[in-house]
Amino acid sequence: MSNFSITDYLRTRGWRHISIILFFVMVGAVVGGIYVATQRVEYVWRWYRVPQYFYYKDTIETRAEIEGEVASLVAKGDQVEVTVRGDGEEEVYLVPADSLRVDEGDFIYPGDVLGSYQKWKVGILIQGLWLTMAVSVIGVLLGIVIGLFTGLARISSNPALRWSAITYIELIRGSPLLVQIFIWYFVLGTMINAMLAQKGFSQLPPLWFGVTALAVFAGAYVAEIVRAGIQSIHRGQMEAARSLGMTYPRAMRHIILPQAFRRILPPLAGQFISLIKDSSLLGIIAIRELTKATREVVTTSLQPFELWFVCALLYLVLTFSLSMFVQYLERRTAIGG
Repeated sequence: MSNFSITDYLRTRGWRHISIILFFVMVGAVVGGIYVATQRVEYVWRWYRVPQYFYYKDTIETRAEIEGEVASLVAKGDQVEVTVRGDGEEEVYLVPADSLRVDEGDFIYPGDVLGSYQKWKVGILIQGLWLTMAVSVIGVLLGIVIGLFTGLARISSNPALRWSAITYIELIRGSPLLVQIFIWYFVLGTMINAMLAQKGFSQLPPLWFGVTALAVFAGAYVAEIVRAGIQSIHRGQMEAARSLGMTYPRAMRHIILPQAFRRILPPLAGQFISLIKDSSLLGIIAIRELTKATREVVTTSLQPFELWFVCALLYLVLTFSLSMFVQYLERRTAIGG
């Protein structure tokens, strides 16, 4: 009886506890190995300098715009109103009293500093992170629209729609994203901006060509995911809907697509996570997303280890948050089903 109890415990809770312990041992070994490796590298770690690339206090100087004499200094609370009177012109500046650098009667020139104040600003890493999020969200939304219509065209009985969808999917999936970004920016972007300039319109910034490249790239993969999801639904579902008098678009909207959505959600999430990481390629066309921002900071600060670790962590936060959101949607759709 005693032997049976021990065996039963090992089969149920014992192995679970052992597995948990092994997991933490492996994690500890990896972390310890990284720590030992970093200690053996001749590198001075400066983690204390990393926060300034997230949020920092900048000194903003108030400079004179005209040449003239300081006509008056009028105190207004903790600020001073500086009036500069020149040759037929006059300018008024508000300067913090504790940073005032001029006296009444002083003669100043354009560009001279009258005073300064400090203001908190968002650092370059947060700016890059925000741009990465914006580019990814827009690319995902456009990719869903492109992929949905292309996936429907892929299974259409119309040869023109079906062959066009197949051509688009094979061309996009058969070439690297980096090459497509180059084509969108240096070839198509140049032609589009040239035509806009001829018509008198302003040119499009590189950001929109980068977003378009991501959306078109993602749309090809989403199209195949949508096609596979729709074709995984039994054909009897469509036949039953049509027998009830539904049109094909209505049956697809109310019967087929809701069921297919639950099946394609996991692969869609994987594709969107890949898109977030693929957005790092946009730095080659001067878009300061997270990777390019990190590269610029590394160049100026000479802190490659800390900053690339932080960059990887920020990408992990984005992708992990998206994974959690998709799992939430999966639970909601499962409950709704």
